[in-house]
Parts: sequence; structure tokens; C-alpha cells
Amino acid sequence: MYKPTPIDTKNIVLQEELLSLTEKIAENVHDVWAAGRIAEGWTYGDVKDAANKKTPLLIPYNELPESEKEYDRNTALETLKLIVKLGYEITPAKG
Repeated sequence: MYKPTPIDTKNIVLQEELLSLTEKIAENVHDVWAAGRIAEGWTYGDVKDAANKKTPLLIPYNELPESEKEYDRNTALETLKLIVKLGYEITPAKG
């Protein structure tokens, strides 16, 4: 049986400038997911129906329920924390 073992990032504290990226990355995560579903033939539907490829989540990020936004935010936040834990630095572009 599969047992997920994500890298522990609990001790990573992100600088404010990186924390501010979380929402933008979360929105992009949703857009990448939605583009993939649309490419697979999924369309909007009031309820999820995998057999007919319908989902109520094919809507803009800002219209998602807060619970769905939190899922995307957590993905973004954990990705940023992992990057820092692995020793990489993210710096703003100059100019």
C-alpha cells in the first residue's frame, strides 16, 4: 500500500516576499489543473461526474470555494518551503 512521505518542511520559515508569492502560485496551480482537465475533455458541471467528465471546479480561481483555494495555497506554500529546504534561493528579477 502506498504511504506518502513528503519531505518535512515544518521548520522552514519563509521570508515575507516569498509568502506573498503563495497566492499567485496557487492561482497558477489551479489554472494549470483546469487547462489539463479541459484538454482531457472535461467541462463545467454543477456536480462532479467523472464518467461524463464534468466538474464544478472549472471556474476562475477567485470564484472557487475557500476550501479549494486552501488546497492550492497549501500546494504553493509547501513547494516554496521545499525549494528553500533544498538550499535554493528565490530572488526577485531586477529591472
